[in-house]
Amino acid sequence: MTGMKKGAGEDPFADDSSTEPTAETGAQTQEPAPEQGGESESNQAEDADTQQSRQQLQIPYKFRRDGVQDGRDRVPLFLQKETKVAERDALREFEDRFEENVSLTDLREALMKVGLQHLDETEECLEEWGYGMTFD
Repeated sequence: MTGMKKGAGEDPFADDSSTEPTAETGAQTQEPAPEQGGESESNQAEDADTQQSRQQLQIPYKFRRDGVQDGRDRVPLFLQKETKVAERDALREFEDRFEENVSLTDLREALMKVGLQHLDETEECLEEWGYGMTFD
C-alpha cells in the first residue's frame, strides 16, 4: 500500500465519493428515496393485488369461502316433486363421483349455470310446461 496512513491526516486530494454518506449527502440521498420507495410500495401493492386476484382465480370457490352461502344471494326455489327427486338422485351421483359430500346449494347453482349455458334445452322444457302456447 502506498500513500498516506488512514486517520486524521487522510489524503485531502482523494475523491469526494465516499461510501459513507455525510449529513449533507445523506440528506440528499434520503430525499429521493421516499419517492422511489412510494413508487415501489405502490407497485408492490399492485403486484400483491394482481397476485391475490390470480390466486382467487386459481383457488376454487369451495375452498376460498367461509360457508356455502358466501358470495351468494338468497333466492327462493320451489321445485315440483319429480324435479326434487331428480335433484336428490343427481346429488347422490355426484357424491359418488367425487367421493365426498356435495353441497346441495353448490349443486343447485351448478345446475342453474349449466341450464343458462343451454338455453335451447331450457326453452324446450318451458314449452313442455306450456310457454309459447297461444289460444287464438
